[in-house]
Amino acid sequence: MDGLDRFNDISQVVEADRAHVWHHLSQHKQYETGIDPRVIVEGKGMKVWDAKGKEHIDAVSGGVWTVNVGYGRESIANAVRDQLIKMNYFAGAAGSVPGSIFAQRLIEKMPGMSRVYYSNSGSEANEKVYKMVRQIAHKHHGGKKWKILYRDRDYHGTTIGTLATSGQDQRAMQYGPYPDGFVRVPHCLEYRKQWDVENYGERAAEAIEEVILREGPDTVGAIVLEPVTAGGGVIVPPKGYWEKVQEICTKYNILLHIDEVVCGVGRTGTWFGYQHYGIKPDFVTMAKGVASGYAAISCTVTTEAVFNLFKDDPTDTMSYFRDISTFGGCTAGPAAALENMNIIEREGLLENTIKMGDYCLGRLHELMDKHAIIGDVRGKGLFLGAELVADRATKEAADEKKVQAVVADCMAQGVIIGATNRSLPGLNNTLCLSPALIATKDDIDHIIDAMDGALTRVFG
Repeated sequence: MDGLDRFNDISQVVEADRAHVWHHLSQHKQYETGIDPRVIVEGKGMKVWDAKGKEHIDAVSGGVWTVNVGYGRESIANAVRDQLIKMNYFAGAAGSVPGSIFAQRLIEKMPGMSRVYYSNSGSEANEKVYKMVRQIAHKHHGGKKWKILYRDRDYHGTTIGTLATSGQDQRAMQYGPYPDGFVRVPHCLEYRKQWDVENYGERAAEAIEEVILREGPDTVGAIVLEPVTAGGGVIVPPKGYWEKVQEICTKYNILLHIDEVVCGVGRTGTWFGYQHYGIKPDFVTMAKGVASGYAAISCTVTTEAVFNLFKDDPTDTMSYFRDISTFGGCTAGPAAALENMNIIEREGLLENTIKMGDYCLGRLHELMDKHAIIGDVRGKGLFLGAELVADRATKEAADEKKVQAVVADCMAQGVIIGATNRSLPGLNNTLCLSPALIATKDDIDHIIDAMDGALTRVFG
């Protein structure tokens, strides 16, 4: 980095931020006590620099699992610039060149899927599915199959509708009451077993069937699930789980909605997380890694069978999917997404994700051998977690303040890691890693070594 000479007065930027910006997930009272809000001014590759000039290696891809191909990609910026000059926006009732081409390229990566509906955030993409499910219920099931199941510990967005499907109680706290028809099913984290059985994955899926039978199969229209639970603790479903879920959905004519907002576009080492398990979803939603944060874009992808449920007599003005996303018509998103996909292919980043993910998981196991505070490590590709416990035998969760102290210690070392926080009452105890898909062994070593030092200082 050349330093901060290009910023004539960075202190003015910080003060403007303090005075006028309302940050996400932040208690602003602290900024009245001499603490400066964090302002990130530059990024390159795996690294970012803040307003004080401090360098950090980013192990969470922009803080929320987004910048999959790393910072400073001129080819994406140029693709967006060129497209915006030619045609920046037209409402999504019409098509665009990048929107059409990216939809085709995306569907090529998703056998069995067919249609792409554009919007601009993961929450919005998931809301579209909920609306589709409800409209299908009215059009084809006499209004009956309107309920949507969701899983404990999963997260699907920040709107009132998506918070109604939040399996993370602290995220949903203080924002109710919520709309009816959203029903929770048990989580599938084997480390925190709910049943003492041999085939845990199948048993966790059978628990979904028990909820369906309790609610009435003729009332349940869909189930929304993350392929690997993200903010709920990086939970990789046990063997047999997904096969049983697919079987149950087929048996009761329930639409399967896979939320790939975090896992999609390479994070787990395949284009989409569900592709590890051979399942056939009816809906797939995605956002964060689609354009690696270079432009806002999300996609709700459906099968042709779902799409056909909305085809009807054109004179019936209430029969089509009556929805709009204003910025789903912005061409920057698909233009950025196309080049983002090109980079992943050109640089072999899916292969790198598998290789570096295996290496990182091995390094986490080494940490677990050294630090008794680590009760479990888990993950898929470059999407990993280490659950901290006060006692391995009882699995009592480590104190959340100490977990956050580990994050803060790493930050002081110039390494940004994540952790579950303000999500799961009593279980905000998992450290989370999701470095960019370009990560090298040196990057992984740097991150793990920082965690090692932090764990030693915080827990002894």
